[in-house]
Amino acid sequence: MCGQAGSKIADSNEEIEDVEVLWDMLQKGETKSLLKKHLTTEVYEKLKDKKTSLGGTLAQCINSGCKNMHSGVGLYACDPEAYSVFKELFDPLIMDYHKISKVQHPKPDFGDVDNLDFSDLDPSGEVIVSTRVRVGRSHAGYPFPPGSNEQKRREMEANTIKALEKLDGELQGKYFSLETMKKEEEQQLVADHFLFKDDDKCLRSACGYNDWPAGRGIYFSNDKKFLVWINEEDHLRFISMQKGGNLAEVWKRLVKAIKVLEENLTFARDDGHGYLTFCPTNLGTTCRASVHIKVPKLSKAPRENGEPGSRLDEVCEKFNLQPRGIHGEHTESVGGVYDISNKRRMGLTEIEALMEMKNGILEIMTIEKELE
Repeated sequence: MCGQAGSKIADSNEEIEDVEVLWDMLQKGETKSLLKKHLTTEVYEKLKDKKTSLGGTLAQCINSGCKNMHSGVGLYACDPEAYSVFKELFDPLIMDYHKISKVQHPKPDFGDVDNLDFSDLDPSGEVIVSTRVRVGRSHAGYPFPPGSNEQKRREMEANTIKALEKLDGELQGKYFSLETMKKEEEQQLVADHFLFKDDDKCLRSACGYNDWPAGRGIYFSNDKKFLVWINEEDHLRFISMQKGGNLAEVWKRLVKAIKVLEENLTFARDDGHGYLTFCPTNLGTTCRASVHIKVPKLSKAPRENGEPGSRLDEVCEKFNLQPRGIHGEHTESVGGVYDISNKRRMGLTEIEALMEMKNGILEIMTIEKELE
């Protein structure tokens, strides 16, 4: 087990098993993961001895999925090159997960932020508790967690801090290292949904918490409406958030920050996959736009088609949305409040992903009101 945040650097890191041992585990284990589905004998034999220029291996990519049979996906990229070196595995899995017929992604398009056709989705302030949009980014030329080490993490941290110093106005703020943060501060930031933790079993097996908490920390603007996570799952997560439903304000703030940081950092990206991330589920736009929304009636109402599940699930599926508990994936709702976000990341632009979420949320709000 890795050490907890705020403690000394972990003495024990996750070990990558030999690829043949992992292959044997996958064959004997009972799992419905996409890794098991797409890592056929033919693909395994073709890829098992390949390496990226950064030294990345197939074993690093599949270590977590072979050790966690409950995983739905089970595959992580060892570094940005993994998507090309191990494409015979990644591409079919990506197409399966993202429901696309070809690994192809459009150029970035954040829309005309000065003339958006939406603003506050809930002017009354009675339904939407908060709004949040985040994107992931990876430093070009650096490995993902399985191939990284303390030195590389500290280099990425230092480079990012220099770039963050270029932010001004509402984006200006301060960086806080997990290594020096007081335990009370850390616990409060986690409780406020600002800070990440080291408690995901699958991510741990993917070396996501190696050298914890070295090279990791959080930047937030003075008003805490813009955040940057450094060396959590991805190298970087940029997050814009605020109370209420003013999606336009949240989006404009995020896009402004991205443009400044892109001038000072180089991010890993290719024309087929879009922005490259550690987990293939986050490729493409890497954009997750979400609201914490009160839907106590919709979440309890049965589906109109009579199938198992709630009316909320039915509407979310229609708009490619993903409902979660307010504490993240695999958690339960509290008081009828759900975290609802766009599910699609690939094959559409950033503004299209945002609009898909917006349209779905507006319909959810309409139906919730009709059920009164």
